[in-house]
Amino acid sequence: MSETPQRTFTFEEARALLPEVREKTRLAVKALSSITVSGDDGPQDVEARAEKAVAETLTAWAREIEELGIVVKGPWLVDFDSGAGYYCWKWPEESLAFFHGYDEGFAARVRLQ
Repeated sequence: MSETPQRTFTFEEARALLPEVREKTRLAVKALSSITVSGDDGPQDVEARAEKAVAETLTAWAREIEELGIVVKGPWLVDFDSGAGYYCWKWPEESLAFFHGYDEGFAARVRLQ
């Protein structure tokens, strides 16, 4: 999505950036929950408009996160590249507390603390 190159983060750098990531995510979640759509062309039109609004919200959020050099893995799920794997965070986690290798995913993450 973004042309901003992916960064490599120390744990301290990733942890320091987390409040900004959390705030951007909180605002996007709030925007998503407040989407209202109306349409005069019937339920399919309303459904199509809703899907478009959701996609636009998710795309805008992902772009903002990627501009920070962070990898977006899915809705509200991000990875900070450490050079040895990823520090993994998912909304609404309070802190950066998980890690997984490059060849592993969310299910294989291990607690850092």
